[in-house]
Amino acid sequence: MELSEYVATIKDYPQPGIVFRDVTPLMADGNAFNYACTEIVQYARDKGIDLVVGPEARGFIIGCPVAYALGVGFAPVRKPGKLPREVVEETYEKEYGTDTLTIHADAIKPGQRVLIVDDLLATGGTIEATIALVEKLGGVVAGAAFIIELDELKGREKLKGTDYKVLLHY
Repeated sequence: MELSEYVATIKDYPQPGIVFRDVTPLMADGNAFNYACTEIVQYARDKGIDLVVGPEARGFIIGCPVAYALGVGFAPVRKPGKLPREVVEETYEKEYGTDTLTIHADAIKPGQRVLIVDDLLATGGTIEATIALVEKLGGVVAGAAFIIELDELKGREKLKGTDYKVLLHY
């Protein structure tokens, strides 16, 4: 399936000079969404995944069906103030500013093998912070999966050797 047919390109969003790749049309099409999630599940099948972690918000949307198909749980990574119990946090640089991500302090048990799932790998700030959160809790990042990678932004360099899968390159 040619997934690029389901990705909208919006120029100058959220600010001038940025080309935004919107995966919501892909998620709105049942066949395309099923195909994308199935590709990620197939990538993860032999990795001994215990838990899927996804940063908000599209990481939730993609990560939950992947976790379900793998028969494992899902842990959300959120912005500050969104999780009701004790959290650990990590601040990072992103394409157009800084941000902080949090995860419940008890979301990952030491030694659990974690798959991180998100829609997009751009500058790598979000994945770098998410990896740091998993490792702070004693988890092992067994892999990461993205629908899109923006190759020229070199986010893969922040994966620190983590094995990963990408469905589309721009």
